[in-house]
Amino acid sequence: MAAQNTSGMLAGYTVLDFTQIVAGPTTTRLMAEMGAEVIKVEQAPAGDPARQNPVWKKGRSGYFMQHNLGKHSLCVNLKTAAGRELVRALVPHVDVVVENYSPGVIGRLGLGYEVLKELNPKLVMCSISALGQTGPLSHVPGFDYIAQAYAGVTEVMGEPDQPPVIPMVAMGDVSTGVHALAAIACCLLHRERSGEGQYIDVSLLDSYIHTHDFSLATYTATQGRFVPTRGGSHHTGLTPCGVFKASQGYIMIIAALDHQWQGLTRAMQRPDLSDDPRFRNVRVRRKNRDILMPEIERWLLSLPDRQAALDALDRERVPAAPVLTVPEVVEHPHLVERQAVRSVSDPLLGDFMIPGFPFRFSGHPLPQVVPAPDLGQHNAAVLERYLGYGADRIAALAADGILVQQTAGA
Repeated sequence: MAAQNTSGMLAGYTVLDFTQIVAGPTTTRLMAEMGAEVIKVEQAPAGDPARQNPVWKKGRSGYFMQHNLGKHSLCVNLKTAAGRELVRALVPHVDVVVENYSPGVIGRLGLGYEVLKELNPKLVMCSISALGQTGPLSHVPGFDYIAQAYAGVTEVMGEPDQPPVIPMVAMGDVSTGVHALAAIACCLLHRERSGEGQYIDVSLLDSYIHTHDFSLATYTATQGRFVPTRGGSHHTGLTPCGVFKASQGYIMIIAALDHQWQGLTRAMQRPDLSDDPRFRNVRVRRKNRDILMPEIERWLLSLPDRQAALDALDRERVPAAPVLTVPEVVEHPHLVERQAVRSVSDPLLGDFMIPGFPFRFSGHPLPQVVPAPDLGQHNAAVLERYLGYGADRIAALAADGILVQQTAGA
């Protein structure tokens, strides 16, 4: 078996992982990095479709590696009775099952919660889907952007007079993975207290709806007078709050609160703006933002570079940040020191950077990187350890196509 973080907060817990691509793998990857033993059950013959995603070299995917650090791969043909029975035999030995197949698929495989809880009454099982396990849309095939669209989040991104835009990050997938992790952790705590297992239904749609910090409340509380929509580079309700063009790049400035606004006018050396009745509070600033924004941008462009603007804003404690490019992110001293970005090494892919572990615990160091597995790499180790299968039996299962193993680069 691969090396585990035996001192991690979840050491001693075992997870049976039927997840693929990003949302589900985020949940189980975080659990693996905190010490849980995660057995990733991959459908034979190809395994997780993420294995085919870029960057791809000699059968090894950087995308797959990022989202599956520290897991053990068991590649099984779940379309066969023997394969399904093998997986069911593992259930009494695990604490958690996580799956993110389309709703209904896990049940049709004979691996739904009602079946599995008979095998393990203390089991915590979490199903992750795009639109939920219940409701009129539960049958709709879904991905991150589908849930985002249904949640009214896509509608509020982009320029007001242009079509909505989509983010080039897996915002919903990763957020949902962390939502699922929180629910699983609470269920494990509940189990410690009560001895009861639990089933959890987590969806990208619900997680996206959860991100609306003001839109739903504002629309309904005003009886529909305010309809949130796209604000482009600037917040629709707060001014100034958004992205401004500066010399040699862009800057995010948040100076909507009155004391922040006063600091911005001092940084700009524009006391006339501070005294101007058109800008005296956030409400009138929002009404007159088409006048105000060019004033701020003219000041930014008058400075020699972006850093000069950031220094002036910092002296007045105005919240501001450079809009970093990806190349700037992977080299930024703060992000490197905190290991918010981290380097991983792979014999086929070489050295490259991925996001870091997002939690900081006072009693536990940041986890060491444990590589993602090859397809079916741990077939023998898992079946020997948990089910006592011998080499001959494992070989017979492989010969029958029940088990599949492939080594990248071989």
